[in-house]
Amino acid sequence: MIGHLALPAVADRRPAVLLGSEGMGRSDVERRRADALAELGYIAPAFDLHGGRHLSDPGETPARLRGIGHAALDVLRGEPRTDPDRIAAVGYGTGGAIALELGRDGANLRAIGTVNATTTGRPGEAARIRCPVWAGVGSEDPIMPPAQRNAFTAEMQAAGVDWRLTVYGGALHAFHHPPVDHPTVPGVGYHPQHAQRAWRDIVDLLTECLPVTDDLGA
Repeated sequence: MIGHLALPAVADRRPAVLLGSEGMGRSDVERRRADALAELGYIAPAFDLHGGRHLSDPGETPARLRGIGHAALDVLRGEPRTDPDRIAAVGYGTGGAIALELGRDGANLRAIGTVNATTTGRPGEAARIRCPVWAGVGSEDPIMPPAQRNAFTAEMQAAGVDWRLTVYGGALHAFHHPPVDHPTVPGVGYHPQHAQRAWRDIVDLLTECLPVTDDLGA
């Protein structure tokens, strides 16, 4: 497990946010997000996805995604400043799918946030999610179309999860990710306004479910 560990400018134990990237793997975008979370007072590791595989690649099974997520969690819990009982998981694309799979596997998380990953799990496993779930997706995302979003929300509702879904009007897949130097992919596009809104929504989720306070038992 390799990644970028961002630390707040304090030495006491802190709540932590596990940060997963898009399928292409960790980049400067994720490093900057981890740094921004550290500025808010969180320990924030942006973990690598091992070789840049996509969710649809052969071998990207729920078990493999969970393995990556648990390996990252183990590293995070091994950081002496991490409060192991106050961890959230936030991810984008494949990283968001990993966050959801950790929840479905019963991981002790305070919140799950996912952008562009309204993926469904194996029947009944969503009942093991023990925290609020927030998901954000673009209305024009062809990879996570309305049918997929509806299946996801039906799964969460049937499991009794405290869930929220935000649909960003006119946004494509990976709307949160600034342009990168590779050929344009159909259905993928940056939407700066919605990218800022999605970030604020994630921060709001963390403020509600994993507040940074002096009393870490709060």
